[in-house]
Amino acid sequence: MKVAIVGATGYGGIELVRILRQHRRVEELSVYSSSYAGTSFGAFYPHIQDIYRGILKSVETKQLADDYDIVFVSAPPGVAAELMEGLLDGNARVIDLSGDFRIQDRSVYEAWYERNAAKQSFIQEAAYGLSEWNREKIENARLIANPGCYPTAILNGLAPLVKENVLDMSSIIIDAKSGTTGAGKNPSAMTHFSEMNESLKIYKVNEHKHTPEIEQVLSEWNPAAQPVTFTPHLVPMTRGIMATMYATCQSLSKEDILAIYEKYYKSKPFVRIRKDGFPSTKEVHSSNFNDISFSFDARTNRMTIVSVIDNLMKGAAGQAVQNMNIMQKYDEEEGLFMLPVFP
Repeated sequence: MKVAIVGATGYGGIELVRILRQHRRVEELSVYSSSYAGTSFGAFYPHIQDIYRGILKSVETKQLADDYDIVFVSAPPGVAAELMEGLLDGNARVIDLSGDFRIQDRSVYEAWYERNAAKQSFIQEAAYGLSEWNREKIENARLIANPGCYPTAILNGLAPLVKENVLDMSSIIIDAKSGTTGAGKNPSAMTHFSEMNESLKIYKVNEHKHTPEIEQVLSEWNPAAQPVTFTPHLVPMTRGIMATMYATCQSLSKEDILAIYEKYYKSKPFVRIRKDGFPSTKEVHSSNFNDISFSFDARTNRMTIVSVIDNLMKGAAGQAVQNMNIMQKYDEEEGLFMLPVFP
């Protein structure tokens, strides 16, 4: 299989290279950049200069469409929407990590992302790549809309209880915390070491662009879904997301709740249900695992669900490769079944 990465110089791009470089089915791996064509990839990431010697190539959609089996687009919002006309003209199947095709309603996308939406035909064609929940559509898709990092942790944590209709759908509150790589490679005042070190920041309160993505999927799963309260934070660590969800729930025993989670995830290799205690981000660091646990407070009929992922892996590049494996009908774990880095 021949694979290309467009927008390879960002954190999502280097994570894709890390995974695909040791993927047994990848015969050829090429990296592309509109801004740095002709530059050695190792110039951006010296830690791999003697392991992967790729030279960044100029983005030509016809060449990408004709020469590759899979094209990952790991670029800022708007880039994939512009490239897609040419990329889908050949044999290549495309996995977009940016969010250009996640939101079905173009007006909603434009309101939250503050840019023009992609063509409706591409949005309709794209399969939402939440790997554990949309396998059939992923298998047959030419275009995958890879989920956002926050939605991956949040939706996987909520899904079994939402589908079993045991939650009050108007009561869902989400408190999520992310490492700074979620903001991308380009530095900003918000992620500057002096601003972020020994600090905890709340941001985009009721304004985060992943909100409509979460609400859209919840509505597909349960017609009683309502707008959610989603509050993201930045914490002074490099990688990881912890999403804590609160909702009023039917009175259930711990055994009943555990049975619901195990019913849906028993055959899903990357979702691990914690029977006792709660997971930490360190326990999934640099892996494609999503660890989930819960607690039910019988005094208030409130459920607390904790879901942790590595935002660059299960929240981006890892899930993208998982989707590639599903599309190509490979072993879903190929290239991804690596132990978390601990401590």
